[in-house]
Amino acid sequence: MGQIIGTIIFGAVIGILARLVIPGKQAMGMLITIVIGIIGALIGYWIWGLISSEGNENTSGIDWIRWIISIAVAVVLTLIYTSATRERR
Repeated sequence: MGQIIGTIIFGAVIGILARLVIPGKQAMGMLITIVIGIIGALIGYWIWGLISSEGNENTSGIDWIRWIISIAVAVVLTLIYTSATRERR
């Protein structure tokens, strides 16, 4: 249960940071921001596992590269979402 709550909180932070990176206002609610953040974090961790020379070893402290990759993925997903929903309006 703790992992699920941690993933939701981490996804919310990643989603909010991704929205802050993108200039302008995005027409999306907090729930979709959290979902995109969670997906971005999961894909970011997967990508980091592929390119990491250390594999999936734990690091001491904050792993900034994983955060940056996760935010970048969430930015791309946010842009895709806003682009897809803008066309329907």
